[in-house]
This record gives sequence, C-alpha cells and structure tokens, in this order.
Amino acid sequence: MKILFSPSETKYKDGLNKKIDKSSFIFPELYEYRIEVIEKYQEYINSESDENVLKLFGVKKSDLLEYYKGNLLDKKIMKVIERYDGVAFDYLKYSSLDNSSQKYIDENIIIFSNLFGPLKAGDIGIPDYKLKQGQKIGDFTVEKFYNKFFTKALDEYLAEEEIIDLRAGFYEKFYKLKKPYWTMKFMKNNKVVSHWSKAYRGMLLRTMAEHDIQTADQLLNLKIENLSIEKINKSKLKSEIVYNIEES
Repeated sequence: MKILFSPSETKYKDGLNKKIDKSSFIFPELYEYRIEVIEKYQEYINSESDENVLKLFGVKKSDLLEYYKGNLLDKKIMKVIERYDGVAFDYLKYSSLDNSSQKYIDENIIIFSNLFGPLKAGDIGIPDYKLKQGQKIGDFTVEKFYNKFFTKALDEYLAEEEIIDLRAGFYEKFYKLKKPYWTMKFMKNNKVVSHWSKAYRGMLLRTMAEHDIQTADQLLNLKIENLSIEKINKSKLKSEIVYNIEES
C-alpha cells in the first residue's frame, strides 16, 4: 500500500550539514529534472524584485527574504517527513512513533512538494524553503513540469500497490492516478469538515502506521478513535470512505 500526501506551507528549520545529491530522493534517474526546477527557482529569487519574491514565497514580511534567499543547495537538510510542520504532521506526531511505525511512514508515504515534486517521506532530505502552492516561477509552472517528467515513473512505482490518496485536489496537477484508489471524507453533524480534516488525516496516518495497514480491507476494519465509517461512495476509479466524527 502507498499513501499520497500533501506537503505543508510551514516547515521546521535547521537540519543536517549534508548536501543534496542523486541518492537523496526516490527516482534518482530523474534527479536532474529536480535540479532544473531548483535552478529556475534560485535564479528567480536572486534576480527578481523583493515584491515578486515575496509573492513567490507567499509571505508579506520582508525580513524573511534574507533567510530564504540563500543558496538552496547549500542549506541544511532534514528527512522529508520531519521537515514539514503543518496540522496533519502535528497530529501524525512522527517523532513519537516507534521504529517500525516510523519505517512504515518512511517507506509508504509519497509527499508532493511544491518545489521538489514527489518525495518519499523517508528521503533525506530537503532544506527549509518557501514556495506558495500554485505560484509560477516567472512563466514556469512547476506542477506541469513534474507531471510531464515524473508520471511514467510514478505509474510504474505504484502499479502493484493499493493506493490511498489523501492529497488536496491541487496536487492532482502533479500526478493523476489512472488506477483504482481510495480516499477519505470527514463529516460531523452531517457537514463536511474542512480545516480539521487535516488533523484527522494525520491521526489516520498514525493509526495506520501503528497497525501496519497494507490493504484496503485492513483499513476498513481498522478501529480509529472518534471515527466510524458511515458509508463508501464509489465513482469510476475512486472509492471514498466517509468517516463520521463522533463526540469524544
């Protein structure tokens, strides 16, 4: 089983004094394409106005420019799953998982970085960077580039796997599944939960890791705190598990 996941805008700082190279990421044969994106990003932030760079970063505070404008390939790196600091990652609580559960996360989750493209959660690693979701680098569209050059490799990598797609819809622009997959929706009082769905995705991932879930059948029989399966909606390739959030 493989789980597709979104990144977060916020990230932890610091990391290891180690350089990115071909062995840092899944699909080493496509490493040069990642470097091409990074070079376009680096050239843009080094040559454009502060106003345009702040827009690219998706921030308003100019005091962040100096920190994020440095040479990306010289920055400290961190394991992908440990770099991200959003709601879902907070509720996953990766650092508190035991070794076998961490290995499950490292090996089975693919995170779609806005700059680095598809990464394994256990890849080592990525630096702290800023790139607003969906923001073009000049006239260069990152998600179209990764879709063009990484789709074949992802198709082959996922060919024999059951897939759980927990990504936000935007990340289908990086890669669109062509085989059956499962996704989730979270409801409370007959209403779709939006912001807090990120928290429940994180909790769900944690529980899956703790129980070494490898099949959809195992997932459907998994007991998750404060969640119960209300129904399953099927449409073409997608099977959507609708979870009801119970009062604790």
